Amino acid sequence: MQRHLFYTLLLLIATFAIGITGCAKKDNNTIKIGVAGVMTGPDGAIGGAMINGTQIAIEEWNAKGGVLGKKIQGVVRDDEGRPEKAVSVARELIANQVVAVIGNFNSGCTIPSSQIYNQVKIVQITPGSTNPQVTEQGFTHLFRIVGRDDQQGSIAAKFMRQKLGLTKIAILSDKTAYGEGFAKEVQNTFTADGGQVVVYDGVPRTELDFRANIAVIKKSGAQALLWGGMYGQSGPLYLQLRQAGLDIPFVSGNGTMDPNFLDTAGANATNVYVTFGPDYENLPSAQPFLQKYRARFGKEGAFSVYGYDAANVLFEAIEAAGTTDADKIAEVMHSKTFNTILGSVAFNEKGDLKESNDILWTVKDAKFVPAP
Repeated sequence: MQRHLFYTLLLLIATFAIGITGCAKKDNNTIKIGVAGVMTGPDGAIGGAMINGTQIAIEEWNAKGGVLGKKIQGVVRDDEGRPEKAVSVARELIANQVVAVIGNFNSGCTIPSSQIYNQVKIVQITPGSTNPQVTEQGFTHLFRIVGRDDQQGSIAAKFMRQKLGLTKIAILSDKTAYGEGFAKEVQNTFTADGGQVVVYDGVPRTELDFRANIAVIKKSGAQALLWGGMYGQSGPLYLQLRQAGLDIPFVSGNGTMDPNFLDTAGANATNVYVTFGPDYENLPSAQPFLQKYRARFGKEGAFSVYGYDAANVLFEAIEAAGTTDADKIAEVMHSKTFNTILGSVAFNEKGDLKESNDILWTVKDAKFVPAP
């Protein structure tokens, strides 16, 4: 009986070892690319659109032979918009032997995950993380294809202070790395230009009742409200602001640039301003992507094209490097100018865009349109 048990255990151990070897075995005919972002939870719509955009790029490259003569295998993982989950996703993607990662979406997920990727030299490009800290860590293999909060925040602050001539504003944020980072940059720029922030407060990420905050804002005499946070809270906040009789400008960052905000705010939403990238809707270069995306997934989200462009930049860099070696890929990305739907893209030594392409948007006839 004991001998039988001994041989049974040996068989189980051998089977387990074979299984591990099989899982770790590298397929020489494919290149694995990690795709990490939020697919579920309150940011699932905007994050899912980013991931869908990367999928279109992967399919296009595979249709023309892949990268370095090998097909691209996208290894997609949902970080749920949670930093701790993003860390476990990073470890899982590394175990899956990905050569590079597109993601994450949320700054609060990209910052901790980038520390994991940096330890093993994996190139990472984020299509959506705007907090300055992302690229202030000094990681040479980390890039972003979206403007920083200090770039976006400056646009929003100067618009309120210089174009609208406002002297007093209120600021609310969701206290996340993205929301707080954007809010702080607006505060710094607005006050440096002689303005005053009469209310500065944060609310939990899950809060949907802002009436107490709005009561304070109303008493403060604020001439505008700056929101640092995502669309899931932007809509209710906007509605409650208007229901309280405050028709002051509602200003926000790219986290509000989602159809879900318009659905919540309603067809009569006015005096709304959002910082985001350039208008690509009518660009000839964008039409093939838009047609494919809409046929496959329906109406594109705000970050669909960012996911698409980030993937194309990464694949082009790998092809130009002639290898999947992270140092050589990063060297190409730091030195090359890439043509994308969003325009010419080049990265500085930190991995940021050399020139931000963010502009100011507004809402007209229940649609986001560039502000005049």
